[in-house]
Amino acid sequence: MKIAHVALWTERLEELRDFYIRYFGGCSNRKYTNPSKGFESYFIAFEEGCRLELMHRTDIRSRSNEEQLGYCHLAFECASQEEVRILTERLRNDGYRILGEPRITGDGYFESIVSDPDGNSVEIVSE
Repeated sequence: MKIAHVALWTERLEELRDFYIRYFGGCSNRKYTNPSKGFESYFIAFEEGCRLELMHRTDIRSRSNEEQLGYCHLAFECASQEEVRILTERLRNDGYRILGEPRITGDGYFESIVSDPDGNSVEIVSE
């Protein structure tokens, strides 16, 4: 078995689509729209791994910024520690919030953590 996709609700559908394409090499399908439900979505495919579905519906609103159970983060793997550093600096220079500076974690990964436009945590890792 493999994970087919992970889905996120957003009020910034186009902005999130562009973020995951620009910084993580995603490739998007054409927007799916269901006017009767006020629903729109994109699937973002990556070179390897599962897809990311970005969804918007007119009756879904932002959650509070409080910690909660459930979705925690997405993680994208780079080929080297240097690629982690370079991508982290590119995101910083483009105005995205860095939640965790590049470092070696207790379980041996090299990672940084950034915030996507909706405030979701995105780990950039290398083994």
